[in-house]
Amino acid sequence: MKIRNYPSVAETLYSEVLPNGLTIRVVPKPNFNRTFAVFATDYGGADRRFSLGGEWIDTPAGIAHYLEHKMFDTKDGNALNVLAANGASPNAFTGTDMTAYYFESTSRFEENLKMLLEFVSVPYFTEESVEKERGIIGQEIGMVEDSPDFQVYIRLMQALYRNSPVRCSVAGTVDSIAQITSQSLYDCHKAFYAPSNMALAVVGKVHPEQVVEIASAILPKEKAPKPVVDFGAPEDLLPVTHRTEVAMEVSAPQFMIGAKVAPQLSGTPRLHQKHVGTLAMNALFGRSSHFYAKLYGKNILSPDFEIDFDYAANTSTLFLAGQSNNPDAVLEEVLAAADNVRRNGLDREKFERLKNATLGSLIFGLEEFESLAVDLAGSAFYNYNVMDTFTQRADVSMEECEAFIAENLTAEKLAMSVVVPGGA
Repeated sequence: MKIRNYPSVAETLYSEVLPNGLTIRVVPKPNFNRTFAVFATDYGGADRRFSLGGEWIDTPAGIAHYLEHKMFDTKDGNALNVLAANGASPNAFTGTDMTAYYFESTSRFEENLKMLLEFVSVPYFTEESVEKERGIIGQEIGMVEDSPDFQVYIRLMQALYRNSPVRCSVAGTVDSIAQITSQSLYDCHKAFYAPSNMALAVVGKVHPEQVVEIASAILPKEKAPKPVVDFGAPEDLLPVTHRTEVAMEVSAPQFMIGAKVAPQLSGTPRLHQKHVGTLAMNALFGRSSHFYAKLYGKNILSPDFEIDFDYAANTSTLFLAGQSNNPDAVLEEVLAAADNVRRNGLDREKFERLKNATLGSLIFGLEEFESLAVDLAGSAFYNYNVMDTFTQRADVSMEECEAFIAENLTAEKLAMSVVVPGGA
């Protein structure tokens, strides 16, 4: 195994790539009594058109999420029940570009890990069980579509992106999931759930060699080819429309402001860009910023204001979101703050203080086993290691953050989605 020490945070990462292509990453935590394991595939809601063996296949929106629901079925019952009976807390999620199955436990780790690898790698469902799930997922879709949080987000993505599948809900629609069959689910599992397209990450009280031994014994030995995914025609950096609005049953307007950013697709450049974007957004709009203090003091922003810089399906997007009685005033202040940086730059003393504070937050996050394990698995799909954050974050310069703000926070590139009171 490869061993990488991070003395500044007193952590060690063990990694291995098996002959079948599976990436394994383990961060032992001998002083803790719990362990978190995640088995993830580089497959999510945006991976709808793909080629395997030269043949292009189109699948309905929501099929990755549908498959996640059905993967807990086994010949002997349900894997969730078995893991829970073993004292584990299991679950799963489907994102835009990743599906992950996981558990946390304080005992019987080896038994639980074997179960996780077995049920995820061997699908078992029938046409009848697939049909039964259709109604359950349909109800879930209905509840999601009735959520203001979902509507303000998905409408922003549709305002920003013309072609990318990130415009669509990961769960799909009632109409799209009506096209899913047991055979299409098996086909997608065969394409995307091969070890060569997956990663296993474990954080906690565990021996790394034990994880490698279990995975080597249970998973297929051969290395299958990875599918090639088509995310649609290339996007420019301008939105389709600058504003979208819908009325719903909300007590106050909700808004989300966003812009497309030219993404670094993999490796160290991707991790570096993520650091630059995250620090730039926090320097300009974070809780300690002049922007937030001013708007919160004027009661224009509520305390639930959030900022993010996210990657998915060959896209990267910056977000600002929250509640405001005057979303247009928020947008004006966003543009004014960015323009001020273009003219005057950032405050260097405050910037360095922010870098130290965010690094402290990241160190604290090492005790959040779930997020660390998910990040370890997810970063493997893009050829970098999230633990390198602790050696690379210090390399981000204030000038890079200023350039990020100047380039991406412009009136031409920003779009805003608003949910206003008044829906029935």
